[in-house]
Amino acid sequence: MDRVKVMIVDDHEMVRLGIRSYLLTEEKIDLVAEAGSGKEAVQLAKENQPHVILMDLLMENGTGIDATKEIMQFLPNCKIIILTSYYDDEQVFPAIEAGVHSYILKTSRAEEVTEAIYKAVRGESVIEPKVANKMMNRFRPQEKKPHEDLTEREIDVLKCLGEGMTNQEISEYLFIGVKTVKTHVSNILGKLGVSDRTQAAIYANRQNITLAK
Repeated sequence: MDRVKVMIVDDHEMVRLGIRSYLLTEEKIDLVAEAGSGKEAVQLAKENQPHVILMDLLMENGTGIDATKEIMQFLPNCKIIILTSYYDDEQVFPAIEAGVHSYILKTSRAEEVTEAIYKAVRGESVIEPKVANKMMNRFRPQEKKPHEDLTEREIDVLKCLGEGMTNQEISEYLFIGVKTVKTHVSNILGKLGVSDRTQAAIYANRQNITLAK
């Protein structure tokens, strides 16, 4: 591709002016359209068929996420780069799911924005590090809690321990033998990695593993 057709979408005129001024200095970039809302972006994308769109997220009259979803339906090969000030979970993940190619912040240098455009054309994504961390944390397996390895009956016994019950009291409450209670308590201590029933009781209360009142 000799030249890249780019469209800017932002509801702040001064932001569009700043991006436009810099992109016009790039010999390989053709600025084909500017939109001030998500709804306008969809219409102009149909008319101008841009290769890359710099898309703001939060706008009146159609958000960047809504516009991205619609544009991807008729321009599936278009690379949409989110250029925003926001990187909260409620913006990041819906944007990624909508099909955006890259996600960068407005604090990026002008050179970084143009580099993201050229990389997009080559099929390379640019993800703001703060956003990348959120994505990694979301898909990274969560650490398993010790009590998740307990059986249903061991959970019942742990709840009783949390109430400070003795083995005899647990036996009577759960209708099981004292010897069985002792076996469950021993297994619970081992699985939780605690040394005595007092620590097990503290764990139960901290994790809100308690008997229904």
